[in-house]
Formats: sequence, structure tokens, C-alpha cells
Amino acid sequence: MTINVYSLVILAALAVDFLLGLVSDLLNLRHQSDRVPEEFADVYPPEEYARSQQYLRAATRFGIVRSTFFLFVLLAFWFTGGFAFLDRWCEALPLPSIPRGLGFIGLLLLGRSVLALPFSIYSTFVLEERFGFNRTNGKTFIADRVKGLFLALIIGAPLLSAILWFFQTTGDAAWMYCWAITAGFSLLLHYLAPLWIMPLFNRFTPLGDGPLRTAILAYCDKIDFPVTRLFTVDGSKRSNHSNAYIMGLGRHKRIALFDTLVDHHPVPELLAIVAHEVGHWKLRHIQQGLILGVLHSGIIFFLLSLVLSHQGLFAAFGTHPSIHAGLIFFGLLYAPADLLLSLGMNALSRRNEFAADRFAAVTTERPDDLAAALKKLAADNLGNPTPHPLTVILEYSHPPVLQRIRALTAAKNP
Repeated sequence: MTINVYSLVILAALAVDFLLGLVSDLLNLRHQSDRVPEEFADVYPPEEYARSQQYLRAATRFGIVRSTFFLFVLLAFWFTGGFAFLDRWCEALPLPSIPRGLGFIGLLLLGRSVLALPFSIYSTFVLEERFGFNRTNGKTFIADRVKGLFLALIIGAPLLSAILWFFQTTGDAAWMYCWAITAGFSLLLHYLAPLWIMPLFNRFTPLGDGPLRTAILAYCDKIDFPVTRLFTVDGSKRSNHSNAYIMGLGRHKRIALFDTLVDHHPVPELLAIVAHEVGHWKLRHIQQGLILGVLHSGIIFFLLSLVLSHQGLFAAFGTHPSIHAGLIFFGLLYAPADLLLSLGMNALSRRNEFAADRFAAVTTERPDDLAAALKKLAADNLGNPTPHPLTVILEYSHPPVLQRIRALTAAKNP
């Protein structure tokens, strides 16, 4: 390997990203308060609030250990010539260039997955178990990873093969072809995932007749939101954490509620949660996210096309120029720009969450129901209602729940 401008930029990016995350984590821990916020007094008993702080400390320390480990492994692999060795080994295989490229990238991803496995096991069966969230058994844990590997092979490998082929054969226009096929694939996946992929991991049961189904259908009819089916999802087989989401495109939308959510909230609160999710669609936040994602991928492929011909990038890792190695190295080089873009995307997402809250409050005419649901969700998930502002800026795609509740209160009492 050669120490040049590319290696210096990548090293600086890795250091800044790690140190920024570490400072954020430490500030977030110090920002904790032993006093329960007034708004949470009715749902967060002092002992549960103290438990939430214990959960935050345990999860944060675990995250620091994990990020430190992977930074060390990356640097050790890089500086001991791991990338160069793997590249030479793959180049020596008696295979065409695209399978060799798939092997190089696949082995790196597989190696990272293997290294991440102990952390996943600890997180699931020790950390989450300790705080009462884990419902996953060994069979489900293993099955999830086998299914994930299967999807990576049947979905990821063909897409990556197409990207390698375009960059090898279509010259300067390659980035546009890759952009087009990736954008089309993303849109197709957004439509097909609810039908073919999500059911591989969870059971979707039609929501039976009753007050909840009646309330949701009446609300959707009132605001002209097309819903074809309502489901409950067996999220409880993995975790006690709760969620709700809307799937599909066009006029074929499905609403899914985790069974853990249905079991812990009354109908008015569940309706408020659904109204919030519907708000994202009615306010075109989903379409906005898809468009921004497509534009983002276009920027990535254009910048990638500019650096693939730069010998210095490959010299920094001790390899010969190749498309497959360039994809990996560019990912490291692109990290500073990705950090800046993520800050903007998170800020936009937080603004959209406030807008969806307002939509739900106005259309249901019951802002207190959404506030109550948010408080219970935070308490049930041992959420931190008062994170440090830097942590919010860097990591939060949703505003802190305390800010959301205060915004709902302010809207009700202008």
C-alpha cells in the first residue's frame, strides 16, 4: 500500500466519523437526568425511568465497543495488506472477471457478517434479554440469517453483476446505466417487498372484524386514503418492541400493525398511530424519500465513475485497478460526503415527522391520543426522552419524543 492523498482522506474520514460518534455517545450519557420529565409522569414510574437509563448506558457502551472493534479490524486488514491479498487471490481464480469481482466483494461482506455475528448474538440474547425485549429463539435467529443470505444471493448478486458489467463494457455512460437499473430496481423492490420478502420473516394475519378495523377503515374513507388490506404482524416472536407501517404503491396500500402494538394500546391510540403513518403518504413524504434516494444513487454512481480511473485510490490499498475493488474503496472515500448527506436527510426526516404528527392531530381531531400513544411507546421501549442535541443531529431520523409531545400540546393550545 501507498500513503497518498486518498489514504489520508480515508483515514481522516474514519477518524472523524469514529470520534464524532464517540463524543456524541459520551455527551448523550452525561445528558441524562434522574428526573422524569413532567409529560411522562403518568407513564414512566421512577423505577422504569431509571431502568431506561440503564438500558441507554448498556446499549451505548455496547455500541462503542462494537464500533471500536470494527474500526480496528478495518485498519488492521488494510495495513497488513488484506485487501491486496484478497484481490490477488480472486484474480488468480480460473473464472471470468465478473464472478471474480463478485467473489472479492462477497468474501469481504461475508467476513464482516461473520465478525458481526457475536455482536448480534450478544445484542439479542444478552442485552435485549436483560431488559425484557428479546423474544427470539435460536431457531428464528439462525433462520433469519439464512434467509438474509439467500436474499443477498438471489437479489444482490444479479444487481451487483449488472453494475460490474456496465462499468466494464459501456465506457463513460456506465454510471447512467447503473443509475437507471438501480433506480428501477429500488422502485420494483418497494412494490414487491411487502408481497414476497417481508412474509419470509413475519406472518401477516388479516385484521379481524372489530372496533379497530372499523375505526381504521372509517378514518381512511374519511380522508380518501385507499387501503386494500389491514394486517397484524407477529413482531412478538422476535421482540417486544413495537412498530406500524404502510406498504405498497399507488392504490394498493396495506396497513400493518405489530401485535405488540395492538396488545398495548387502546383503539383511539392505535388509530392515531395509523393516522400518523397515513400522514406520511398524504403529505408525499414517501414519494419524496424515493425521489431523494434515486438522486442520491445517481450522485454516487457519477462520483464513482470519476475516481475509478485514478491509480492513486488503488495504490492506497496495494491493489491493481479494478471495478470490484473500486466499489469497495470508493465506499470508504465517499464517507465524508455520506455523513453530510445523512445529516441533511435526518433533518428532513425529523421535519416530516412533525408534519405527520400535525396531520394525525388535525384529521383525527384528537391530538391527545397521539401524544398518549407516543408516551407509551417511549416508555414500553425504554426510550430516552431527552437525548443530547448532537446525538439528535447525528443519529435521529425522528425528533425526540418529548419534543413531539410538546409540539402536539402547543398545536392544541396555540
